[in-house]
Amino acid sequence: MKELNVAIIGCGNLGLSIVHGLLVNESVVPGSLTVTKRNIETIRDLEVKGVRVTTDNAAAVRTSDLVLIAVKPYDIEIVLREIRDVVDPEKHTLVSLATGVTLQEIEGIIQKPTPLFRAMPNIATDIRESVTCICQSRADNGHREAVELVFDHLGTTLHINEDLMEAATILGACGIAYVLRFIRAMIQGGIQIGFDAETAKNIVNQTVKGAAELLITKNEHPEMEIDKVTTPKGCTIVGLNEMEHQGFSSSLIRGIVASFEKIEK
Repeated sequence: MKELNVAIIGCGNLGLSIVHGLLVNESVVPGSLTVTKRNIETIRDLEVKGVRVTTDNAAAVRTSDLVLIAVKPYDIEIVLREIRDVVDPEKHTLVSLATGVTLQEIEGIIQKPTPLFRAMPNIATDIRESVTCICQSRADNGHREAVELVFDHLGTTLHINEDLMEAATILGACGIAYVLRFIRAMIQGGIQIGFDAETAKNIVNQTVKGAAELLITKNEHPEMEIDKVTTPKGCTIVGLNEMEHQGFSSSLIRGIVASFEKIEK
């Protein structure tokens, strides 16, 4: 990435997480990053780290090769119209992080045969543990490798069909909130059975991390590992069954589907 200049248009929560994740990597030169925001006072600290900070979206695009557009869906048309005159299809690759805005819609606004991507990371980019799903249009292997290079610095990158991008948003981006809410509930349960809040948090955080690493490392279905800790008449199966009686799995599935139905409207 030393030769790749990256602009992040709209450095809000997600954009800032991406910046933090990239800066952790020693191969990323801070001066190769340009970030924009209407109120740059909230990100002035990035200048101390060598990142270029500006309110001028068009200027940020001019000095960059790869442009990440990290604005809300209702702002993306305004931003695209603002930068389209300086977009050069021979130089620039555009990556939209806006939920629900299709590649065809972006092409219709830019009105240039520009290499385009949609990408959906999550806020774990902050610590380089995101899963990012991407799809593309008008892109060759070089463009694809450049985009992969950025997001591989931030975690794991998966290529999917565009018609699954909204589902990826729910499972990967919204999903991190669902997991965090589960963790919070476990901590609360730990407090109720006797632990102080800090100890409960430490036990739960490591337990959840261990569970995820176990599945990733062994590449097995969760039920395979669940069976190993559910002994006959044991406390684990009693707890699991009570959770299921109260709708644990069904409520989680219904929540995922409800979020998906909301994004599809």
